[in-house]
Amino acid sequence: MLSLRVARGSRPTVLLRRLLVSATAAGTGFLLLAALRHAMGHPGRADSSVLRLAWCAVPFAVSAYLAVLVARTEPSGRLHTGSSAAGLDRGALRGLGAASTALNCALGSAVALAAFQASHRPVPVAGALTLLALLPMVAAGATAVSLRPARVPAAAVGPAPGGLPWGVALIAVGVAVEFSFSASAGARPLMPLPGGLGRIAPAVVGGWALTAAGLVLAIPGLVHACGRLLAACRPRALRLLAGRALQEDARRVGRPLGVLCAVASALYGGAVLHASGTRPAGPLTLLGVTLVGLGALAAALTATVEARHARRPATDALTGLGAPASLLRAAVALRTGVVIAAVVPVTWAVAELAALPLRP
Repeated sequence: MLSLRVARGSRPTVLLRRLLVSATAAGTGFLLLAALRHAMGHPGRADSSVLRLAWCAVPFAVSAYLAVLVARTEPSGRLHTGSSAAGLDRGALRGLGAASTALNCALGSAVALAAFQASHRPVPVAGALTLLALLPMVAAGATAVSLRPARVPAAAVGPAPGGLPWGVALIAVGVAVEFSFSASAGARPLMPLPGGLGRIAPAVVGGWALTAAGLVLAIPGLVHACGRLLAACRPRALRLLAGRALQEDARRVGRPLGVLCAVASALYGGAVLHASGTRPAGPLTLLGVTLVGLGALAAALTATVEARHARRPATDALTGLGAPASLLRAAVALRTGVVIAAVVPVTWAVAELAALPLRP
């Protein structure tokens, strides 16, 4: 009940983010129900049904990740001065955030079930509810873990994330796996891809997963390195502000940005496969691709909002000291341009390397 009261009193931007979580949960639920319906209609093709359900793990993970990031930007995800007076400690706020996340995802799951039943494709209620309950439970549990208070207070500029070398190593291993197994794909069993994208060696999918994990690990370190370069060599106020902000936000913004880069690289590989295929992608495949792409983009934008909330005390202090607003806007534009200039070529290069074995 308290979660509903908080939702009613939220700002329009908060409600928009919650509706976005519900929309991604609805799309993910529809894909899960479609996999369940395929299993019912094709009892003799259990392997195909299991594979369809396994491919739903990608939009499922992106939807849960977006739900957690949105929960961290909501008022229930941050401790306020009036919370203690209202009888809410940190544990209660964590529970409130988890309940709000579960409510948002459950709303989307209910919409998916209603839309699927209305399309004259009924499914067993027990099986459907079991599948649809997974996302609210997983997202709520991840939110409760994510909102745990830090044991050590964070410094103004934290240490560099240590995932850059490991990320580069994973990308190299993933590309090597793709090249080695795609060369002998004719002698190995192939796995069908969703939506008529053809068949591919399972090891190549493993190579994609390794390159995606490498990007997620490497991008925070790359963002931190950009911040150090900006703040190096006797910087003026503009470069110093932009560089310190990038170093501070390297973990908070770098991880969702790494997820977005990994999704972009995978979508590029899927586009290469689709261009060399003979059948157009099906509607469920297009729905899954749209969910993953928009969900990753929304997660990166949500992390940017969270970083802005975290920097608000420093921004207010600078404004109180007389820093002009034009300087703060220029610092935002500078660090945004530097990150784009560093991340886009890296993502494009990794996507090209990962897609080379897929070209005819």
